[in-house]
Amino acid sequence: MADFKIILSEPETGRSYKVDATGPAAGALIGKRIGDEIDGGILGFAGYTIKITGATDKTGIPARRDLPGPARRRLLLSRGVGFHPVMDGERRRKSVRGSEISADIVQINAAVKEGGAKPLAEYFSQPEAAAE
Repeated sequence: MADFKIILSEPETGRSYKVDATGPAAGALIGKRIGDEIDGGILGFAGYTIKITGATDKTGIPARRDLPGPARRRLLLSRGVGFHPVMDGERRRKSVRGSEISADIVQINAAVKEGGAKPLAEYFSQPEAAAE
């Protein structure tokens, strides 16, 4: 079974949180695509709607939304995800991955689309250490 690191960003506050998805939570993400919205209850955030915005595989190759399937491909790119040109008109052949989440993906980037009753900061707050 695949394990994922999910970087969950909250646009309202500008904060990002790291969530580890293992077991059934990771299994529910396999087969989803970049741009899909998922229920936050899968990750333990009741009432939240989360949108998948990007992904990276185990070698650091990014996933592109406009590429179908989970496979890795070498494309001639002029701009966009996976290549940022330095000179005008520059093109380069780069490896990119398709938009489907598979077991080869390690990191998933996501953003909160709709919030729940409890703020995200409360899920990630550290309990105060007891004073001695």
